Amino acid sequence: MGDIPGDGKTRADFVLAIANIFNPLASELNAGLRISQWATSDGLAGFRPETADVPTTGLEDTFDTSTNGRRSFSGTIIRLKKQTGSDAAYTTMLPDVEGFIVIRRSIVAATAYASGQHLQGVYPVICGETAWLDAEANTVERFEIPIKMRVQPALRVTVA
Repeated sequence: MGDIPGDGKTRADFVLAIANIFNPLASELNAGLRISQWATSDGLAGFRPETADVPTTGLEDTFDTSTNGRRSFSGTIIRLKKQTGSDAAYTTMLPDVEGFIVIRRSIVAATAYASGQHLQGVYPVICGETAWLDAEANTVERFEIPIKMRVQPALRVTVA
């Protein structure tokens, strides 16, 4: 089996309504806002789970052991390039707006969602306050939206 180059094959959408995050419909996903088209190359940060350690070592043990504890996400943000005219992401992903971030990999980003496609995850989120990045020479205007997980996301999901 060959490696899959990732360039141009990461899609992220902000979707306002999904009935079942463990079984999302292609129609629900295609109704979302494809935010990855405006994201910087490092614009999806923190969408990888961290698993805490729970120590299981006993008083008489001579080797430290542990098992899996709580899973969490931290530093989760969306970093976007400001658009001229009507900026859909900037005007939709306002503070306290709830929705879902859907991330798909390994398929050309512009390809519509279809039944049977595998997703990295469906993340139930609430948007934080937009933060403008500091001005720099030789770059476009950029802003970040902090993302908080409302409930446990559905990972490794297949589109219904």
